[in-house]
Amino acid sequence: MYENDDIKQKLVLVGIDDGSSGLDIDSSIAELKALAQTSGAEVVGSMVQRKQQADRALYLGKGKLEELKNYVDMVEADAVLCDDDLTPAQIRNMEKILGVQVMSRTLIILDIFAMRAQSAEGKVQVELAQLKYNLTHLTGKGKDMSRLGGGIGTRGPGEKKLETDKRIILNRITELNKQLKEIEHHRTVMRQQRMKNKIPVVALVGYTNAGKSTLLNLLTDAEVLSEDKLFATLDTTTRKFKVNSGAEYLLTDTVGFIRKLPHGLVKAFRATLEEAKYSDVLVHVVDASNENYSDQMDAVYDTLEQLNVTGKPIITLYNKMDRAQTEVPLKHDYKAEKTIMISAKTNVGIDTFKDELENVIKSLKKSIKVLIPYSMGKLLALIHGGCEIIEQTTEDEGYGFELYVDEEMHNRLKEYIVK
Repeated sequence: MYENDDIKQKLVLVGIDDGSSGLDIDSSIAELKALAQTSGAEVVGSMVQRKQQADRALYLGKGKLEELKNYVDMVEADAVLCDDDLTPAQIRNMEKILGVQVMSRTLIILDIFAMRAQSAEGKVQVELAQLKYNLTHLTGKGKDMSRLGGGIGTRGPGEKKLETDKRIILNRITELNKQLKEIEHHRTVMRQQRMKNKIPVVALVGYTNAGKSTLLNLLTDAEVLSEDKLFATLDTTTRKFKVNSGAEYLLTDTVGFIRKLPHGLVKAFRATLEEAKYSDVLVHVVDASNENYSDQMDAVYDTLEQLNVTGKPIITLYNKMDRAQTEVPLKHDYKAEKTIMISAKTNVGIDTFKDELENVIKSLKKSIKVLIPYSMGKLLALIHGGCEIIEQTTEDEGYGFELYVDEEMHNRLKEYIVK
């Protein structure tokens, strides 16, 4: 038997520069390198071809592929990692010419997710995405289907022939889908309870390694794993935290986004990612120290649109300002209600963020004054459980309150509103 962690694959990175204005090939290859290193591999070189579109059969042009073969032999690499998703035919044809394993960006992201998943929910979601990937890539694996060696793509459900048999995979996918439905039901029950308690929910979203978990730890003492790595944490965590006035909100950390996030992962993690959909406010955490932060912001918004998470108030936090190298003004986020410079590591700007967050949440509610007759004391539990109390007094006619309420609570108390 082999331990996966003991095998350090030597990779050559390969990408195609199609000249599209929205994608910087250098930054994409740099990110691919970070993904490879996160998975435990060693990057020994890279190669980029300028080409309008990938070759349907070989990904690269025939001449470039021969050049890549010579380069792979020279650096003694044992695998090639491509910056795009590959078809089974492309993988089969490239491996036949190169004589080494050929992998796609999707495969390495799935591998990292398998390595990072800690909770039972996360493991189910990752295994489901991996099995769906294996199901569409059964054709052309040949003798590799029975390999027992370690390396990228062998974590999680594995690739032994019995496990990748189409019938077994389909049965396992059906079983995992049932488990995900149970998880989604459990999340729905918890979400309904939070809505019943009328506690505002704030969702942290952002590119992977932007500092969401560090911010969560700072605000809530959640003690979740926080490392300077891609996809350091996958599991959704929700904790209570207080703003400067003492008001309590729920803060939810979500899995980080990335460019070219595999569709299978978006679908598998939909139950987790939809926590953002049911939040009251989105806090978009941006790594201001990354020179490609603007492209990363666009990738986050693209993913949110895929999840149909639109129309919510957004606060953009430009994080890691203690490490930011740029002297030019940061991109103004036209989709955000507020943009704030912070450093979750050094606690800079956190009080400003708390104040602005409270202002945004209050703007979603109405400020009213009510007078509750003593005979209607049963409404006190409703007020204390579902409203934000600004001031409470005792009058001759009853209990006086100044409140922040949502539309539903406004309608339930409207006959007691005083001008």
